[in-house]
Amino acid sequence: MSALDAVKIGLVSVSDRASAGVYQDQGIPALQDWLGRALKNPITWATRLVPDEREAISAALRELVDTEACALVLTTGGTGPAPRDVTPEATLAIAEREMPGFGEQMRQISLRFVPTAILSRQVAVIRGKTLVINLPGQPKSIAETLQGLPEAVPPAPGIFAAVPYCIDLIGGPYLETRDEVCKAFRPKSAVRAPRS
Repeated sequence: MSALDAVKIGLVSVSDRASAGVYQDQGIPALQDWLGRALKNPITWATRLVPDEREAISAALRELVDTEACALVLTTGGTGPAPRDVTPEATLAIAEREMPGFGEQMRQISLRFVPTAILSRQVAVIRGKTLVINLPGQPKSIAETLQGLPEAVPPAPGIFAAVPYCIDLIGGPYLETRDEVCKAFRPKSAVRAPRS
């Protein structure tokens, strides 16, 4: 039996074509791969594949938060400026509080690669005891924004370093990361003694 807190994580891939079976979704497997390497905690997954429809996205998010009781929900896709990119609006519709720093940092990381990063509209919100974050749609961009660019000059911190402490503050499980993938940051007063 692990001494680590168990965590339930919701993953939502937003894509008309993937949800219709036109092509294989890559977002959810990319998220599971990265989170599985980054977190020491035992993880239970709750996954949803939905079309670019505002109410379908909001409904999936409400279900993952209110019914499935996920501590963390990550979405991928639907955050650009195209008419059917409505993930941010669907996310804000279920929000109790907005956490703008996550979107700001994701854009800063992506701007190291492409000037069109300013067109990304990712948001992060809190609903109850759950943190919900919109991520980019491409697996490479997902990893870069979560993990950051530690080798870059200057280095760019990834957003996931702040996720465990945010979840602490809203009453969720204590997430422990593998430092070689992503070192979580907490004030010294909030750090628990290491467990296996």
